Amino acid sequence: MKTIFKRPEALAETPTHYCPGCTHGVAHRLIAEVLDELGLRERTVGIVPVGCSVLAFNYFNFDCQEASHGRAPAVATGIKRGRPDLIVFTYQGDGDLASIGMAEIVHAANRGEKFTAVFINNAVYGMTGGQMAPTTMPGQVTTTCPAGRDVEQVGYPIRMCELLASLRTPGFVERVAVHQPKYIIKAKRALKKAFQYQADNRCFSFVECLSTCPTNWGLTPLKAVQWVDETMIPYYPVKNFKSPETEGEGDAD
Repeated sequence: MKTIFKRPEALAETPTHYCPGCTHGVAHRLIAEVLDELGLRERTVGIVPVGCSVLAFNYFNFDCQEASHGRAPAVATGIKRGRPDLIVFTYQGDGDLASIGMAEIVHAANRGEKFTAVFINNAVYGMTGGQMAPTTMPGQVTTTCPAGRDVEQVGYPIRMCELLASLRTPGFVERVAVHQPKYIIKAKRALKKAFQYQADNRCFSFVECLSTCPTNWGLTPLKAVQWVDETMIPYYPVKNFKSPETEGEGDAD
């Protein structure tokens, strides 16, 4: 019998600790598949953050380095500059990247550091109890805004792709989603481009993945998928914002 689907070599055989309906596992698999297909696994180093994916090193079959909260881009910069032959990527949530690590990722992108950043946006702080994140939607209920996010008091959700795409430095910036098959196919293409740009020593690359968090959203997995479609995607459009072949001055589309 011919095998047509199997576990990627870059993905370890480890039982998941993620909640039912969480799509971190989908993102993990896509990264593993891409690294296998590009033949990059044996020279890859993943930078693991603080957050729900703090144990991501258990799921990948390649070297990983833990980073302090928000400092993954700094660690990635050091490793990539010291060993430019390696493939280096950060895997970060919205608290790690868009809150405490905001300065790190903005300046790494502005310097054009040639690593890949994978940003998981589930609009809430997951591991620490479901508090409001920089990406929490207007009116969304969290443990620290039980009446819903009030944009008059705390501002609007930060759109990281739009922010990074506005930098003049060349780069690859794309937002994808990993909650439905039609989006997962496109997400894999974007991740493959991101890692290929790094392998070619072209530019900084950033892929934002809209992801579900049924537990902290207080929804069933099915309702969480619908919420991404109805609430997140209208505010966080799924599209390419910047590519080294198409951008001139680094402005967003």
